[in-house]
Amino acid sequence: MKRVLSYSEAIREATEQEMSRDPSVIVMGMGVDDPKAILGTTKGLAGRFGHERVFDTPLSEDGMTGLAIGAAMSGLRPIHVHIRMDFVLLALNQLINMASKLCYMYAGKISVPVVIRCIIGKSWGQGPQHSQSFYPLFMNIPGLKIAAPSTPYDAKGCLISAIRDNNPVIFVEHRLLYYQKGYCPRGPFTMDFGKARILSRGRDITLVGISHMAVECLRAKRYLQEKGIEAEVIDPVTLSPLDMERIEKSVIKTRKLIVVDNAWIPCGAGAEIISRIMENNSGGDFIFKRMGFAFTPCPTTPALEGSFYPNAKMIAAQAYKMLYPKAGQWKPKANLKIEEVEFNGPF
Repeated sequence: MKRVLSYSEAIREATEQEMSRDPSVIVMGMGVDDPKAILGTTKGLAGRFGHERVFDTPLSEDGMTGLAIGAAMSGLRPIHVHIRMDFVLLALNQLINMASKLCYMYAGKISVPVVIRCIIGKSWGQGPQHSQSFYPLFMNIPGLKIAAPSTPYDAKGCLISAIRDNNPVIFVEHRLLYYQKGYCPRGPFTMDFGKARILSRGRDITLVGISHMAVECLRAKRYLQEKGIEAEVIDPVTLSPLDMERIEKSVIKTRKLIVVDNAWIPCGAGAEIISRIMENNSGGDFIFKRMGFAFTPCPTTPALEGSFYPNAKMIAAQAYKMLYPKAGQWKPKANLKIEEVEFNGPF
């Protein structure tokens, strides 16, 4: 029988196993030793490993990120947890001008093995300043690796790989993923960065979903099956490095691609993926579409959030339009019976 964990349990287990294996691994960040434990991802770690290795930090993202970078340069392997990616903006100088460049500037004699855990995504009406996703910004920076896994298996494997990596890693976690459950081995294991995962095979259209949008793409596939359409769903898993070979192979087969991002569309991951495919296949008869946040600050009310974020029905309707442009507008009406726990409030 396959062992099942939630996404948050997988992150917690990966952290605990690496802390047990390597005494240089520490966990720091606002609320990591709080009873709610960052949605359960740091639960019990302070009690087991002590407050010298698991400790709360002040409301000072810039200073504490600098501390994490300095600790990494000095031989530790910090996991720095940011409850919201929005406020990683306060530490951009530390991450972009320091962490990402030091190995290059010192010809490989200095490494910065730090993991920056960032929580993104739809929440409970937190509005413009607490619901943003900035990983496209970090995709523009050489020297930073970026992981955004969507399954418990990939979350555990990617986090262990990130902790062991000698480079700084931005580890992106969507709030709604914490309640997703899936197969996850008991022992520690690693995953190679730059390897996308085909979540479901199909022949008619390729759907690439980033982070939680991979889940929405799988739901869209179910809707499309009502119309006899078989979508191939791909989760990039890591955004830097990016597995273009697997994505491109799928698109060459289907000739149609929708990239669904967890961020605003301009200059995003979708633009990068489509551009690379076009560069390698100029003149091909491909049809592309990018989907993502509406180009406005995130609204607070649920009714407006429904238009701001892409969802499975929107994705399915867009895919149908691409396949049958003359058939008129189609929108799925039925609601899929998929068990899901929604994010219901503050941590």
